[in-house]
Formats: sequence, C-alpha cells, structure tokens
Amino acid sequence: MQSHVDEDSSTEVTEMKDPESRTIFAGVDGRTDNELPEWYRERHGDADPVTFAEAIRDLPQAVETTVAYQNPYTDEWVETERFNALVEPSRAQEQARDEDADTDPLFHVPTDSYSIINPVDVYGPLEEVLREETIDETPLGEVMFGEIRRYRGGGEVHMDIMFDGLEVRLPGRSDPITMGVTSGYDFFGEHAVYVEGFAQDGYCSNTMRSLTDKEVIKQVGDVRNFRTWWEELLAQVELVADDLFEFIRDAQDIDLDFSELPFTVTEFYTLLGFPDYLAERAAGDAEANAVSPFEIDMWTLHSGATYALTHFFQGKEGASLDQYVRIANDILFNPESTIERVEQAYEQELEADGDDGSQASLAGERALASIERVSDDLQEKVEQFEEREDALRERFQDAMA
Repeated sequence: MQSHVDEDSSTEVTEMKDPESRTIFAGVDGRTDNELPEWYRERHGDADPVTFAEAIRDLPQAVETTVAYQNPYTDEWVETERFNALVEPSRAQEQARDEDADTDPLFHVPTDSYSIINPVDVYGPLEEVLREETIDETPLGEVMFGEIRRYRGGGEVHMDIMFDGLEVRLPGRSDPITMGVTSGYDFFGEHAVYVEGFAQDGYCSNTMRSLTDKEVIKQVGDVRNFRTWWEELLAQVELVADDLFEFIRDAQDIDLDFSELPFTVTEFYTLLGFPDYLAERAAGDAEANAVSPFEIDMWTLHSGATYALTHFFQGKEGASLDQYVRIANDILFNPESTIERVEQAYEQELEADGDDGSQASLAGERALASIERVSDDLQEKVEQFEEREDALRERFQDAMA
C-alpha cells in the first residue's frame, strides 16, 4: 500500500499553500478496520487511506551530526560542539550511495540547546491513548481519521485528527461538524510541537481552528510526558464538543441588519482585519447562505469567515493563518468583541478621512450611532456567551489539572 497520497490540487479546493504531499489515514493501526466517513471520502476522492501508525512512521526523522567550519587561512575543517546539524538519516544514506541524489538530507543547524522531537516521540504515545480512550464504548482509535501535510522536504508537518461520532449536528443538515485536533511540528525551531482543538464542517468542508488554546512544547530543554499531554488535550476537545452546539445556537439568534448599518457585508470583514480578497469570499458565502443577504446572523458570518480561510487563504499554516482564525472565532464565541472591533475600525476610518464639513460629520455620527445600537441590542445576550465561556474555561482547567 502506498504510504502517502499526493493529490492533484486541480481536483480539489485549494487550501492555503499547497503541501508537498498529503497522507490520508483512517484507524490507529492494523488492528482497526476503520473507513473514512462518507462526507470526508467524497471530498478526497480516490484517496487510499493508511493507518495512523503507518503514516507517522513514514514521516521524515531527524538525527544530530557534527558541524565543522572551514578555516579560511589553512583550508582545514574544524569541528565545533556549539552547533549540531539536523539531518534525515535515510536521505543521508542515499546521498552517501549517490552524490547526485535529489533530496538534501539537511534540515537545520541549531545551537546545542536544541532537543530533537521526532514524530514517533510525539504521536506514539497518542496511539496508546487512542486504543484506551472511548466514545460511546468504542475506542477512539477505531473512529479516528484525517490527513497529514508535509512542507519543506518533510521538515515541517501539520495534521488534522478527527473522530467519527465526536460531533455536532445542526438541524436541517445531513453532515456533521466533526471534532478533533490539529497538530504539527517542525525541525526548524519555529513552532516546535503544537496541538489545538479543531473541527471540520462536513456540510461545507469548512475548517474551524483554535477551538481550544494552542498548547506548545518548545524543542529546547526537557521534553514532557506526551501521553499525559494527549489525555488532557483530548478531554478538552470532548468538552468543546459538548458546548459547541449551544454557542452556534446562540449565535444564530444574533442578527446584523446590514440595511441599517453604514457598511456592506464585505466591509464588515475588512473592518475586522481581513484582507480584501478574503473579505470578498467571506461575504459571498455569508450572503449566499443567509435567509436574507441584508440580515445575517453571527453563525453565518462566522461560517463565511471560515469558508474564506479554509478554501482561499494564500498564506501558510502557522502564525500568518492564526491571526485571522482568532478574528473568525470571535464572531462565534465573542460577538460583543467583534462589534466593538468593527466600531473602533469604522471610527478610525472616519477620523482618517478628516472633517469634510458638517454634513459628512453628521453622517459619520449617525453611522456610529447605528453600530452602537447593534452593540446595545447585544448586551442582553452577551451574558449567555460569557457564562458559557467561563464555565468552559473552568472545565478546561480541571481537565488539565
């Protein structure tokens, strides 16, 4: 069986920078007979999934090797213990056999304080947890599925791990919002190992990221017990699954009447900080899925934002994406903050335009007043969000204790 699937990006929706390869997996190991959910299989076409254990062991490894520098006066190479090169061992062997080998084995040359964390170090303990933890009396390892994406010669890896049955189902939709985690690491010292709560909406293939706080382990110093780490994180994801439906239901009850507001739906997203190309995509999706293109609820606005980020974001995974994910999530989980942000951005635009006369000034005051009315109308519902979020945070702390 082929251990990774290189999918032609022309046959599917483009997600961010195309990875060098994708691996689709289902089931934790060969003892599980798990298949991809129908909605996920339809999205990925003819993907031939491997097991998670096989996919992890197929990822590039890193080992340390000695670094030397050339003395420009003697032409001698002098070894130094201050730095160690990180190389992929199988590629180094290939290069030893064939000097013309295509793949460079070198990943990075960090200082001697760098601790290598290889994929099996991180995800091997997860395999053990998935065999033992259950959902509806079924081991999580039997219902897990997802994909692994490789960048930069396999030195940077991101993955989505989901659990069929750990889900939220919305009325009128046949496909669920499936919960899981997104995780990754690199050998370049940029974001070390990370994991955070994640979900994918099977109805529209939108990705919901940062549903829990991002947990990060640096590649310096001592490496912690990953088994305990995974147990705590999966407990958090289950807590989010319990509450996500309630957040969505509340957000569906908060409508923005754009016929009464001084900006369009596209401008709503640009005021929040989305670049124009994402704002246009988000607005198009929100307007298409709303009952009325002029009166759109906060869940639909959030869904528009995740649609744009999932299918049209032109940056790369990591910090450049995270900043927009936080904005999108606030639309759903913190609508009050979202309206405040829009109001502040609109006020700054008015100030930047300058005072062009009393008529313009009066129009600006009326526009701000219309935004403030929306904010005032939110107040009675804000307490529901705050109480639910506080309760969820408290349960997170208990799960991590």
